[in-house]
Amino acid sequence: MSEQNCRLFKRCGGCQLRESYGEQLQWKQAKTERLLGQFAKCEKIIGMKHPYHYRNKVQHGFYTNPKRQIISGIYQSGSGKIVPCETCMLEDVQADKIIATIRILMRSFKIFPYNPMTDKGLIRHVMVRKGHHSGEYLVCIITSKSAFPSKKNFVGALLKAHPYITTVVQNVCQNPMPLTMGEQEFVLHGKGYIVDTLCGKTFRISARSFYQVNPVQTEVLYRTAVEFAGLTKNDRVLDCYCGTGTIGIIASDHCKEVIGVELNSSAAADAVKNAAQNQCTNIQFVNEDSGRFMERMAKFGESADVVFTDPPRTGSDKRFLESLAKLAPRKIVYISCGIESLERDLLLLKKLGYTVRKIQPVDMFPHTKHVETVVLLTRIGK
Repeated sequence: MSEQNCRLFKRCGGCQLRESYGEQLQWKQAKTERLLGQFAKCEKIIGMKHPYHYRNKVQHGFYTNPKRQIISGIYQSGSGKIVPCETCMLEDVQADKIIATIRILMRSFKIFPYNPMTDKGLIRHVMVRKGHHSGEYLVCIITSKSAFPSKKNFVGALLKAHPYITTVVQNVCQNPMPLTMGEQEFVLHGKGYIVDTLCGKTFRISARSFYQVNPVQTEVLYRTAVEFAGLTKNDRVLDCYCGTGTIGIIASDHCKEVIGVELNSSAAADAVKNAAQNQCTNIQFVNEDSGRFMERMAKFGESADVVFTDPPRTGSDKRFLESLAKLAPRKIVYISCGIESLERDLLLLKKLGYTVRKIQPVDMFPHTKHVETVVLLTRIGK
């Protein structure tokens, strides 16, 4: 199936580009050069050999239509509406089949979607995650309350239809917003998590942990970042916005010490587990705001040779970038998922004494307008 043939293109909103993949890459290259060409040469964007079914995380919502039929589908971009959909050209094929089976089982077991207007029904949405290299599957069923009638038989029937499912988790969420998850979880089958390999390291993936949705291009992205850093065995590395520790753990083989900083306590806890699982003894994690942590490091005369930063799409705020400049690392490797905010941040870093040396765009999300970029900056005069 090509994007031109997707009947949901205008209704769904998950894809914004319907041109051929080669034309999409040309458009993204031109956008990168238009916004970032003022700083340095933009290398040719790294695209995918097979730019379909790359999403290893699939989430579908459910509702009951006027005929009392249970419908599953994708949440429309920018709204809480569910667009009926059984297969998507971006999503893992088996994940879509698992969700279709859950919809059929809901009918059989007389379990209905949760309706926020009436506060009745049980299942809010379902999330399926796949380990790209391990082939393991995690199924998370998000419910409005903890009581799940016939859950043992329900899970048994699901496993019979899809025996490759590794673990099944129930998450209880009372937040009315779409695709949200709650704190309470019950493991219904398996260990409650799956594992996968990224750049030679093993990572635990639970229902709520952050993990990039395109594992093929994530390896390209992270290998590029570590290559740009040019690490030596004497380097002290700081990994800001470190999440579950992926970049820092991958970089730890190439340097003396890594400090990962992450504000989200759950992600920071996962990072500690991931480091232990990979037997990384030269890495530590701090549950704190990255900007404040760097301010304190600079105040007490501490330093870092290389800083990796992978902020949200909105980029970094002025305080963070000023704190980064105070710490004065020799190199900064900026991983960006928002090219407009990246342009803004690079302009400020230039004023703060840094110059851009390399720019490498990576197509992490084919058929969308998003461009992921790795940028190497060095301190002027160093």
